[in-house]
Amino acid sequence: MNRIVLVGRLTHDPELRVTQNGISVARFTVAVDRPFASQSGERGTDFIDVVVWRRQAETVGTYMKKGRLVAVEGRLQVRSYQAADGQKRRAWEVIGERVEFLDRAPDSGARVPATEEPPLPEPDNDGGPTFGDDIDVGEPF
Repeated sequence: MNRIVLVGRLTHDPELRVTQNGISVARFTVAVDRPFASQSGERGTDFIDVVVWRRQAETVGTYMKKGRLVAVEGRLQVRSYQAADGQKRRAWEVIGERVEFLDRAPDSGARVPATEEPPLPEPDNDGGPTFGDDIDVGEPF
């Protein structure tokens, strides 16, 4: 099983790009406080790189900004690459499958998950029978 859940703040605005195949991809870093403090009482912070794809990337690129509190659910992935100095390197990153904003945007009052679809319209009634005002139900007993 490879599942990761992170809660933290964005360290910078997401970097949104489009691949040669026309697929959107966004990269950002989440600062996550460690759950324990050192002997001096200071808490460490981990800076975790996250990558999201397609519609999720477009939403993240549009609405996320530096400092926003987010939850990310996904999986850990390791990729290898050759650095400019010729050395082979590895990068660990979370492939985000679900991102949710946990605070309010500065210009709106709503907390909206990045994966949220537009809401369906509410039904006119609850599906039960509708009675007119002229029916006397009387006392139950």
